[in-house]
Amino acid sequence: MPEGDTVWNTARVLQRALAGARLTGSDFRVPQLAATDLTGWTVRESATRGKHLLLRLTAPPDAAAPADGTGRDWTLHSHLRMDGAWRAYAPGERWAARPAHLIRVVLRSPGAVAVGYHLHELALIPTAEEESLVGHLGPDLLGPDWDPDEAVRRLAAHPDETIGEALLDQRNLAGVGNLYKCEVLFLRGVSPWTAVRAVPDLAGTVGLAQRLLAANRGRWTQSTTGSLHRGQTSYVYGRRAQPCRRCGTAIRKEELGERVTYWCPACQPDRP
Repeated sequence: MPEGDTVWNTARVLQRALAGARLTGSDFRVPQLAATDLTGWTVRESATRGKHLLLRLTAPPDAAAPADGTGRDWTLHSHLRMDGAWRAYAPGERWAARPAHLIRVVLRSPGAVAVGYHLHELALIPTAEEESLVGHLGPDLLGPDWDPDEAVRRLAAHPDETIGEALLDQRNLAGVGNLYKCEVLFLRGVSPWTAVRAVPDLAGTVGLAQRLLAANRGRWTQSTTGSLHRGQTSYVYGRRAQPCRRCGTAIRKEELGERVTYWCPACQPDRP
């Protein structure tokens, strides 16, 4: 599943391609929006909340959609989940990223074409009602209102949950995915199976997660080691049976909850 920094980068792609533009056409290939036409709508901005993408638009005065009295500001919400992606192309450029049958939406402007592949939770809602979709999320690690104290409070409210599962719960803090979960816990020397109440420094764990995501913001190669060379970007994630970069012990891989977890049994206390 894409991490918060990947979603943030995707939002910047859409911002550069569409912000300020008046759409010249749209094509929705999902049943709930199949009849929606955004021609003439203006793209105000592309934003994120955790792993949720929020493309904010203003409808023209004669648009049919805002007739319910909710105003002219609307948000096209999408979630990438495991395999979704947005790509921006120049007008006339060949769409080469994914097979055509995966396309869920096409937005055209005079200067760019944005194509959404295999998107999930695609919905068009009044901007004033965004909280109905993202209000349950915890503090956004890459958001302007990032609040580490609130993130710690939310984690601590579930003392018996494993820290590995708690970090992935977007209701606690929004943006951490499986890669950062594994890497943060390795760097903190904490087993993913440790109960939240037994983690010695929750604030330090939260702070490290935020710093790692922020360090990778603006680039597509994610690194927690400081190296951008292939095969050198992570300490434990994706390195099952390979030697730990610190102690040489073979990295282990096992399921925790519904997700795969990588850890070093020597540098981190082994699972109970």
